[in-house]
Amino acid sequence: MAKSLALLTTFALLSLTTVRASDPDLVSDFSVPDGVDPAKLDGVFFTYTGLRGGAPASTNGIGYKSVTIKDFPALNGMGISMELLKFAPGAVNVPHTHPRGAEVLFLVDGSLTVGTVDGNGKLYKNMLQKGDVFVFPIGLPHYQANFDKTNKAVTVSAYGSSIADYVDLPKNLFGSSIPDEVLTKAFKMSADTIQQLRTAQN
Repeated sequence: MAKSLALLTTFALLSLTTVRASDPDLVSDFSVPDGVDPAKLDGVFFTYTGLRGGAPASTNGIGYKSVTIKDFPALNGMGISMELLKFAPGAVNVPHTHPRGAEVLFLVDGSLTVGTVDGNGKLYKNMLQKGDVFVFPIGLPHYQANFDKTNKAVTVSAYGSSIADYVDLPKNLFGSSIPDEVLTKAFKMSADTIQQLRTAQN
């Protein structure tokens, strides 16, 4: 009995040490920015107009406009953010992760191939059509690609974090200072190939 109690206590203590980062919970209905009189707030505070012009053009073929606390203070404490993306024909959003929040992607226009990979390396992919929704679980690598050579694709993504972050996997791996010896062993590639990948990220 004493051993069982000790084992149960150990597991209970270990479960307390498990930490998952997330946005802080609000202790009021919403967060009022410092120096602002709550009595003077109206519907304008809860309205964001920055997406009216759409997503800007981009040199890599993906125009985006994020909606985060920085531009829209009403999001503070809500644990959400969003992004409007415009994919030019043939544009690819490289494999990346969002370490702080899951992503729900809604395809507004066009078609888009999307995929995510689980912890066992299984790829879950689909070809989305206008009106479809796809979810990318928190922290899992994923990508989006507009393989249509003539038409753009437009998406709206919502994130389960006010700052979901974006980790570009090719750039973070091959554009970093990770030693070549580590990358050659990890990816089973020659040092020359690693250097070519590094050059492509700079």
